[in-house]
Order: sequence, then structure tokens, then C-alpha cells
Amino acid sequence: MKPVIALVGRPNVGKSTLFNRLTKTRNALVADHAGLTRDRIYGNARHDEAEFILIDTGGLTVQGDDMSDLMRKQAELAIVEADLILFVVDGKTGVVPADELIAKQLRNVGKPVLLVINKTESEQKELAAADFYRLGLGEPEVISATQGRGISNLMNTLMRDLPAIRIVETDEEEAEEDTSGDICLAVVGRPNVGKSTLVNRLLGEDRVVAFDEPGTTRDSIYIPFEKDGTNYILIDTAGVRRRSKVSEALEKFSIVKTLQAIEAANVVLLVLDAHQGVVDQDLHLAGLIIESGRAVVIAVNKWDGLEKQEREWVATNIERRLPFLSFAKTHFISALHGSGVGLLLKSVKRAYGSALAKIPTPQLTRVLEEAVADHQPPLVNGRRIKYRYAHLGGKNPPRIIIHGNQTEATPNSYRRYLENYFRTALKLQGTPVMIEFKTSDNPFRERKKPAESPQEKRKRIITSRAKKR
Repeated sequence: MKPVIALVGRPNVGKSTLFNRLTKTRNALVADHAGLTRDRIYGNARHDEAEFILIDTGGLTVQGDDMSDLMRKQAELAIVEADLILFVVDGKTGVVPADELIAKQLRNVGKPVLLVINKTESEQKELAAADFYRLGLGEPEVISATQGRGISNLMNTLMRDLPAIRIVETDEEEAEEDTSGDICLAVVGRPNVGKSTLVNRLLGEDRVVAFDEPGTTRDSIYIPFEKDGTNYILIDTAGVRRRSKVSEALEKFSIVKTLQAIEAANVVLLVLDAHQGVVDQDLHLAGLIIESGRAVVIAVNKWDGLEKQEREWVATNIERRLPFLSFAKTHFISALHGSGVGLLLKSVKRAYGSALAKIPTPQLTRVLEEAVADHQPPLVNGRRIKYRYAHLGGKNPPRIIIHGNQTEATPNSYRRYLENYFRTALKLQGTPVMIEFKTSDNPFRERKKPAESPQEKRKRIITSRAKKR
């Protein structure tokens, strides 16, 4: 088993920057804003032959509001999971009362704790560490996560002094996990539609912070889990509002993370609010999913609080405003109470299977012939467009390439007809189908004579008549 190391400390001391530095990624959102990280973020770190799992946590504060309590609970869960705790403090501000309270708590957990003094870019090591010895946590490590200063010494200390790390160096049964066959599922939607509550319901634990406040989730949280023998990577994303309402740079970065999660996913779970129906921002998100070519499943949340007449209106509203997602399975659920949630993963698996389906060329050509027989393509310049054969050109989404004559003149209406026909005939659910056309080259095109001008034609006729006389 890989050892687990948790990063804990006050808000805005550089835990996420250190997390990105050690994991050599940019998975944790970083900004000069206190309380940015709220959930537990996991990453893999490696030094020489040793590997370990790193957990980034939200800042521990003494504030008594509900959000701080939820963030503290997430950090405490990370401490329980960890074999080692890195207590990160701010070298610029020195020891503050909150640091003393956290140090007191960590001394009682019964696990090794290493004090890490961050933000020491312009200070000497001895001067930066002098004030922190009174925390009673032993010899500290002085670093600058932004500049990378002291990171090498920090890793050497971990390798030398911590038994949890030394186990990895001699443990040969730990193999690199192959996640290529996992289903990557991104949960997206507007703010406060219940995405984090749904993620916690699917996982069966309070894995991410769920709070009745828009913008609770700020980062994209990647969570591996297993259900009924199938491995998933669940991505909880930040809510995406209309561009006119996005003013903070922090929220813009969160939206970028959400768009990256859509690109990384195999299947996207689009969460709607049943109390509000389909609004313009839902249409915008659905368009982004279609443009990315990802398979999609629709979850209409907060369904349990509606009357029969309201439910009929919501169902009609979805059918009317999302006709371009008619291929996606729609589920009416309550993430808070769990009703309908159990069927979501079945639709996700089917959408994933449809997006990565292996379809042989003879089958695609046969379906193409049936589609043309049912509805002929239009005429172009008095000649009928002719399709010869079709083959699979890509997956996720299925990309069907059709060869023939004059195929570049195929109108969009007939293209949509072919997309729907292939999807129905091949029983593909939850995934868009991309159609591409390839026109065969005319081998005699270069041998065609250029068009004859009227003067040349008249000269040819006069010359021909003169020869006859």
C-alpha cells in the first residue's frame, strides 16, 4: 500500500501550491485568496523510487460558521486517512494563535507530524524557523513552494526519517494502477443544482463539501471508486453561471477547470434543477457537451418536492428545450433522499459502451444502404448524390465516414437524418454520432478539355468549312 500524506494548516499558507509542486501537476486551484480549497484533493507524488499519495485540504480556522465546520470535517477525515501529516505554516506572518491551536490538535492524533514553514523567499532559514520551535513539533523544514526552494531537502527528510515512506522503497508488490479502462464521469451543471450532494450519494459518504450556497465547489475533484465490479473516476465540478454574472477571476478559473473536466470525461452527467426547469444556461452547457462530442446522461434533481402538475410541466419543458439531446437518457432523481440515483450508473455504463462501440464496416455499409433505400438523398445539378460505403473513423463519439460521389453537397437536414438513422439502427444510447463525408476523386478530371470560348468555336467552324470546300 502507498503511504498517505496530508497537508494541513491555516487558510492561504500555500498548501495547494505545495501540493502542485510535489505532485508535479496543476490539479489544485491556486490563487491569493483565503479559503480557496474546500474539499480533499488527492494526487500521486514520487521521489526517486518512492511513491506516496498526497492530500490537499481546506484551511483549518477557528470561525464557527457552517462552511468552516464542513471544511474542518474534510481536513479531519484526511488526517484520519494519513500516515504522515505535513503541517504547513506561513513564514512571513510567524506563529499566530490559530497555528498553536492546530499544533495542539496534531500532537494528540498519535501520528508523525512534520512542520513545514512556507513563504520564506526573502528570509534566511535560521531566522524563519526561530519563532516556530515553540510549537513543539521538532525541527521544521523551511521552503518556498512557489520558487521550489527547500523542496529537495523536504523530500530527503521524508525519505530518511519517516518509516511510512521507507516501506515503499522495499515494497515490490505495489504496481502502477491501470486506469485506462475506468469510466471517467464528469458531473456538471449550474451552481446550487445539487452536484456535490449527488456525488456524495453515489459514493455513499460525505466526500465533498455540500452546502446550500451557490459556488461551494471551486475546484474539479477527481474521485476514483468502484461500483458493481466497474471502476469509475467521478469528477465533481464547479457550477457554471452566465458569463455576464462571472466577475471574479477565481470563478473564471473554476469554469476553465469545469470545461477541462468535460474534455477529460467519457460520459457527462448534466444535472438540472427540477424547480427551475431548463434555463438558458442549461442550454449553453448542453451545447458545450455536444461540441465536445461526449456521451451524456441527464439527471433532473430535486424531483421529490414537486406536485404532479409541476412534474408534467418539467418533463414537457425538457422535451421542448432540449430536442438535440433526445438521444440521452433522462432520470428524475432526488440526490438528497437517494430516489432514482441507483439507475444513473446503468445509463452511464450504456452510454460509455455506445460511445466506444466497435462497429464493423460491413454492418455500417448495410445500415447506410437501408437508410438510402428508405429516403433517397437529394439531387445536385440534376444528378443524385451517391453513397458507396461507410466505415468507423473514431470513437468517443462514434465517427462514421461515408464515401461516395458529390457527398460534399449533402445538406445538413440529410446529415441529421443519417445520424438519427445510424443511432437507431445500431442501438446507440447517450452518445452523439458524427458523420463525415469523403468524395471519391475523378481519375479523368485532369484529362478534361478546357471550355471553348465563342471566338475559338467560330474559328474552328470556319476552318472546318474551308477544308470541306
